[in-house]
Amino acid sequence: MDRNSWLQQQRREAEENYSNLWSPLYDTEGGVYSNLSHQQFIQKFLSLFPKPVTLLDAACGTGRYMGMLLEKGHAVIGIDQAQGMLNRAKDKFPTVHLEKIGLQEMAFQERFEGAICLDALENVSPEDWPLILNNFHQALKPDGYFYFTVEIADENEVEQAFLQGQEQGLPIVHGEWINTGVYHYYPSMSQVREWLKQALFEIVEEGEGDGYHHFITHKV
Repeated sequence: MDRNSWLQQQRREAEENYSNLWSPLYDTEGGVYSNLSHQQFIQKFLSLFPKPVTLLDAACGTGRYMGMLLEKGHAVIGIDQAQGMLNRAKDKFPTVHLEKIGLQEMAFQERFEGAICLDALENVSPEDWPLILNNFHQALKPDGYFYFTVEIADENEVEQAFLQGQEQGLPIVHGEWINTGVYHYYPSMSQVREWLKQALFEIVEEGEGDGYHHFITHKV
């Protein structure tokens, strides 16, 4: 299998698993985090908006962080590529506008003052990172803010996963990990910073906590 076809297959399988297998129990088993760093960075992100605005919750899943945005009075639009996850979010937040849109298919044009994408970009291939960051840039109004997380993995384990993928004859690149039930890719933070620069985002604040690197960025 060529790499492009393989990546498309990985994405289809991730969508099916999140929609059909994991969404029913996601809030009780896979989606309950007491991540203080996420909460702290969300509050820092929200402090950038002194009055209610329209925010994008991208790859919103079952709406894990949606309530924190809504309680500040902001209008929220949520998108996700897995319909099953959106159905769960709709049960919890019936008045929020939700759409089945993947990060790669976003086509909003200067619609939002701010956007978040949390606990999701680890499922994105290196080829799609520049496209997705450009999509976020286009979705934001001038001077908009974008907060996202990058999952951190043990370097030795990532190397081992890469070697195992090679042994299986997969068209894998370093940083990819397919032995966890769903495709993961762990870029270096230097690579993420370079992609941000290319997409015309400047970093406002960053830090680590609870297994993630947090970036609050500003549209240039």
